[in-house]
Amino acid sequence: MMCAERMWFVWMAILLGLVMGLAGSQMFAAAFLAQLAVMIMFLIRGVTGKCPSLMILQQLLPPCDQGEG
Repeated sequence: MMCAERMWFVWMAILLGLVMGLAGSQMFAAAFLAQLAVMIMFLIRGVTGKCPSLMILQQLLPPCDQGEG
């Protein structure tokens, strides 16, 4: 089963792919807003050490074991 931290990386990859697709289809405003949301999430995690989307995923999925890579 997928753990929360690994699923977070999958979610970020999907979201960044969505941004690329929106930009490629000339939907620049939607791409900008999605990219801004990702940047704000990274800033929050960098400053506070807590990520809102990861905290939500940890409520839905089990955390990864410390021993796993």
